[in-house]
Amino acid sequence: MKTRITFSFLGLLVAFLFTLNTGFAQSSKSEIYDVGKMWTFEHAPVEYFEKTYGFKATSEWLEDVKLSALRFGNGCSASFISEDGLVMTNHHCGRGYVSSVTKPGEDLSKTGFYAEKLGDERPVPGLWVDQLQKTIDVTKEITSAMDAGSTNEEKSKLKSDKIKEIEVKYSGEMGLKCNVITFYNGGMYMLYCYKRLTDVRLVFSPENIIASFGGDPDNFTFPRYDFDCAFFRVYDNGQPLKSTHHFNWSKNGASEGEALFVIGNPGSTERLKTMAQLIFARDYTVPARLASLNYSVSFLTEFLKNNPDKVSTYQNALYGNLNSQKVFIGQDKALKDAVMMERKKDFEENIKVKVNADPKLKGKYENIWNEIESASAEYGKIYSELTGYDISNRSQSRFVALTKVILRNTLSGKETKDSILNAAYENFDTDYNKGLLVYDVQLIYDNLGAENTIVKSAFNGSSQSAAVDFIMSNSLTTSKDGAFKLAKMSESDLRASTDPLVKFILASKSKLDELTAKRKEIEARIDVNSQMLGQVLYEIYNTSIPPDATLTLRISDGTIKTYSYNGTMAPPNTTFFGLYDRYFSHGKKFPWNLPERWKNIPKDFKLETPYNLITTNDIIGGNSGSALINTKAEVVGLVFDGNIESLPGRYIYTTESNRTVAVDSRGLLEAIKNIYKATRLSYEMENGKMLK
Repeated sequence: MKTRITFSFLGLLVAFLFTLNTGFAQSSKSEIYDVGKMWTFEHAPVEYFEKTYGFKATSEWLEDVKLSALRFGNGCSASFISEDGLVMTNHHCGRGYVSSVTKPGEDLSKTGFYAEKLGDERPVPGLWVDQLQKTIDVTKEITSAMDAGSTNEEKSKLKSDKIKEIEVKYSGEMGLKCNVITFYNGGMYMLYCYKRLTDVRLVFSPENIIASFGGDPDNFTFPRYDFDCAFFRVYDNGQPLKSTHHFNWSKNGASEGEALFVIGNPGSTERLKTMAQLIFARDYTVPARLASLNYSVSFLTEFLKNNPDKVSTYQNALYGNLNSQKVFIGQDKALKDAVMMERKKDFEENIKVKVNADPKLKGKYENIWNEIESASAEYGKIYSELTGYDISNRSQSRFVALTKVILRNTLSGKETKDSILNAAYENFDTDYNKGLLVYDVQLIYDNLGAENTIVKSAFNGSSQSAAVDFIMSNSLTTSKDGAFKLAKMSESDLRASTDPLVKFILASKSKLDELTAKRKEIEARIDVNSQMLGQVLYEIYNTSIPPDATLTLRISDGTIKTYSYNGTMAPPNTTFFGLYDRYFSHGKKFPWNLPERWKNIPKDFKLETPYNLITTNDIIGGNSGSALINTKAEVVGLVFDGNIESLPGRYIYTTESNRTVAVDSRGLLEAIKNIYKATRLSYEMENGKMLK
């Protein structure tokens, strides 16, 4: 994937991040926990916990902990921390929901929010939390269904059909939301059934500036000084939910060496992928995603600089892209790190040795790696062309996206509803979408070339830069009236249209369909062989190694532990003294400025209180908002981030420098009690029940 981004500040950022130490030990030999410690509850390694920490995790303890944890609406984690349905998560997980309940004349991003009385807690439309109730092994049902297929495509379809059948059946029988989860690439399938709780109300949210103190420059770093918390409450029949299972609060926090557990829903890892799949990610998918993010960050930064009145509208989008950009820079660097790739290769070679040494395993599994490698190579040959014709971009302009939708509907005999078009143009920002269109066009020209026959015809032989203006002047979806006109055209009218986007999409269709069919064939081949890889991994290791993360509930063990960085040692925790040092050292300027209430602290506020801390627990995106607990199931911290050295964690878990970053339970309570004077909330945190 080529890119033509030349923004100087972006180059400096990338250069800076690429000078960072990867955090890998110099050994190229794989280690048993390279695949991580994101254990499932149904196969929690209780003997390992006891041997390592002297802690016996009973079935009662595990069940209580499982039911105290939650999956938060937008892909984060959360937990119950009182018997009255009080929920704790991160501010950055709840920030969008806080915006949604902001009333006219308010700016909760600047003032924060606290419900002094129960009746002040604000219902959040569309927010839900899921509580995992039951898990069922459905591996045999799905693998048996697949065995009936004779081709990779048939096996893949039979698997999908069986999964849907199982989910519908159990959801209906149990009255729960049931999803089939793939573990070990398909070596195991588990049905996870959740109770969905939909009456969720906002209790407390701090000001944005203190919740994300240091902004993007401090993101994925340590030492850290973030008050990244938010509190909600679940209601049942109009009353606070009686949550039988919840975490209690630790007033004393945690100490170095103590056994600690992160309870949450890590999103996605690729630690069990083959070398061929990692190389494909290195050469294609990760660079493509990074190029898209680089453009989005550069465009949004410049756009907001020139349109300060639109900061409130697009600031969250910029923050999200900046966060993702750092993640993908870290992934890109990890995939190019020789030591990490050697460790992954060593792990794969060890599996091959075990397979080849067992005639039964060899006869069934010896061709897995070659099949995945050859399929990945075939995918590589069509990747760029497919990207160009599909204009596959997550930040796609509304112009391209709507044209695609309208054409797809018309060609399939469907009507594009007026309600969809009206919604698409509500608060429509033409300048913003034109900026996104620039990258849409870049994808076409970079991947297909200006001399491509379809490109030349659709865009009148324009250069890449001129094509954007040509589309803006001639495409119907650049206006609401035009979109309605396009939606009412017949298929013959569309084929006669001079609209450049319509011409490009229609002329590309046969080629795109051909490439898409080829991609699906390749993906089915990889899917079936990946499942076979999962089966052999499961046969060799069983549940002694955890499966990759799947945004499902996990328990991860670790301890508070320092690490070396920048020629010194990281402290195990920071204090509020450090927050104010950073505030003054940066001249009180954004993003190290403070809300007014934090500038005039009361005399009883203890600056020496531990504020943020680091541990060796295994986390990734999705773990945001997870509770960090001790063996008594007490909250000692609230997970909100990892350090820069943790970014390769998508592919490998190490403890040399990889650290989880959390808000210390002591710092949380100190600020809520003495900065915010939130007596009702602090009482409930400490006592596990509401103040009457």
